[in-house]
Amino acid sequence: MDRIEEEEKVMKCVICHGEVIKLTDVKEEVVVGNDVVYIPIKVPVCKTCGERYYDRRTMQFLEEVGGKLNKTRAGLKEVGKVLMYEEKG
Repeated sequence: MDRIEEEEKVMKCVICHGEVIKLTDVKEEVVVGNDVVYIPIKVPVCKTCGERYYDRRTMQFLEEVGGKLNKTRAGLKEVGKVLMYEEKG
């Protein structure tokens, strides 16, 4: 059993004090220029209010990926487009 799974068993949510915190697959958003990149990660999430809990290793990973994405777009796959309507006049 790893450290995150052990913490999951003893944690209480700091926001709602809920006791159901489960390791969950989430998509973290990183903004790169005008683009939004979703990075799939697994973190403990409160099942009552949705609060996410990030350990130091996960934060370092997200910072490293964000830094790499600001330098190059290698490894990205386009999955859709976001269009914005601007009313003229």
